[in-house]
Amino acid sequence: MVAHWFEPLERRYGLDLRSLALLRVGLALVILADLWCRWGDLLAHYSDQGVVPRSLLGELWQPGYWSIHALSGAVWWQGVCFAIATFSALLMLIGYRTRWATVLAWVMVISLHNRNPLIVFAADDVLRAILFWAMFLPLGSSYSVDQALNTSSIPQPQRILTGATLGLMVQQCYIYMFSALFKTTSQDWWPDGTAVYYSLSFDQYVTPLGSFLLHLGPLLTVFTLVTLVLEWLGPLLLWSPIKTDLCRMVAVVVFILLHLGFGLTLNLGIFPTLSCVTWLAFIPTSVWDRWAKRAFTPKQLGLKIYYDADCGFCKKVVHLLRTFLVLPSRVPLQIAQGDPVIQTAMETHNSWVIVDWQGGHHYKWQGIAYVVSLSPVCRPLAKVLRWSPLMAFGTRIYEIIANNRRFAGNFTKPFNYQSFTVRPTSVLSLVTLFVLLLITLWNLRSITSHYAFVDNQQLAPLRRVTNSRTLQKLAPLGQATRLDQSWSIFSPGPPKDDGWYVGIGTTADGERVNSLQPRRDISFEKPSLKQRRRLYGNMQWRTYFINLGRQRGRLSWDSFGQYLCVINDDVVATQLTLMDERTVAPGETQSVSPQLVFEHKCP
Repeated sequence: MVAHWFEPLERRYGLDLRSLALLRVGLALVILADLWCRWGDLLAHYSDQGVVPRSLLGELWQPGYWSIHALSGAVWWQGVCFAIATFSALLMLIGYRTRWATVLAWVMVISLHNRNPLIVFAADDVLRAILFWAMFLPLGSSYSVDQALNTSSIPQPQRILTGATLGLMVQQCYIYMFSALFKTTSQDWWPDGTAVYYSLSFDQYVTPLGSFLLHLGPLLTVFTLVTLVLEWLGPLLLWSPIKTDLCRMVAVVVFILLHLGFGLTLNLGIFPTLSCVTWLAFIPTSVWDRWAKRAFTPKQLGLKIYYDADCGFCKKVVHLLRTFLVLPSRVPLQIAQGDPVIQTAMETHNSWVIVDWQGGHHYKWQGIAYVVSLSPVCRPLAKVLRWSPLMAFGTRIYEIIANNRRFAGNFTKPFNYQSFTVRPTSVLSLVTLFVLLLITLWNLRSITSHYAFVDNQQLAPLRRVTNSRTLQKLAPLGQATRLDQSWSIFSPGPPKDDGWYVGIGTTADGERVNSLQPRRDISFEKPSLKQRRRLYGNMQWRTYFINLGRQRGRLSWDSFGQYLCVINDDVVATQLTLMDERTVAPGETQSVSPQLVFEHKCP
């Protein structure tokens, strides 16, 4: 009876396992890119010599916050933590022990973000939220080492509907719809429609293209209203009961285009890429099936791969190749000893035997090139593999491996066969649905406590729930898991406290130097967008400088001054000046007001 009503819901609202594999790969690449961008700032952002030493964390942390990175203030320890995070992301990328790799990645991401709250921005909040749900999703059930070496004879379903898939869908809606709700509290979004103008006027974020678009005038109002409507209504397309697949695909394409627009006009770090990746999870099964019909021709479907039954290394390699070259799962992987003709060919050439759809045989490196040429993803690489010098070199390498298969097996030894099936479990679904309820209440609390709604009497019944003792007792759980959400991205309105900083260091002989950029002359002139990009380097520095002039950022003034002393070892004192340039309404004259932020004497 359960299956009778559940199956139609799964067909309509289930998530395709191939789409979840794309989500896994995308998340792993985003984490790796993020770690790479942060790597150069181990000293500045994560050590005790940086802008936020561990002694400040007590004032910056909420109850329940924790960080493995904060176990030591040494740079080497941060390197160890980054290495662990990188390892977990690489395991996610190839899909090996995927669930545990995702759990480890989630833990390390929370630890990283908690280590320096002053450089956390919207993308970090999104990454933590999506990674949480990813832990409960079968991300390794397709295009992964786990699936390639899966010994289960039970076929995997195409799609799955669980508490975690519902949680991911609801989470995606919350990110946009709660942000849209907060935006409506600002006249910049509605009714003035000037939010895009103010966003593109914010020099801390804007790109050259974004600066150019400021000349579009009335079109900026249209962009503002379109963005607001999309964030309000677009996510609901995921739940459409009519033409569900079409509506989902429209939502995927529209929001990816929206975020590409954000990325081209604003410097937002990993945010545009991460947001595009999250939408890949909702590509419907029908799209994958149509793609497969076009991609898999008789050439792919007629492929046969034979390997030596006595070579465990060979068996693993052919399974991995079939998976990661995205070949049809029905492509047979057979032992050569099962066919006398194939066995003779294998022994004659000391090679695996690739049989094409017309019955032709391919061996050694030529066989690799042929199999790659059938891959819908890696096909262009086949021309490179067939390049004469590389063909000769590759054939030689193949022969060396073929003659030393036992040694080569050491490289695949860590990858073990395992048996698993993808199916919903009641316990996990109940856990995830309970967490979804808590996340819903925490998001609602962000509304009831918002200054624009705090006096709204119509929200009084909801406020009693969100302020209840039970929810307050559960608050540390939300803070420990960093699920304490408030989606105020460019909300209620875009920032208008613009400007730039000038750092001046004084040496022992009285010489004044540029302490922010030691190789450049001191200048109070407004920097160009190119000069800002050179100064900031990454999104973390942009975020830190934005927070520096705000209440929480003031806590780090002394440590930032000390950091400037560290990187300018010839100065005895340093000072920081903010050239305050608040964004004004269209047509008004902008003014600049210098403000001394701090003066610091080096020890």
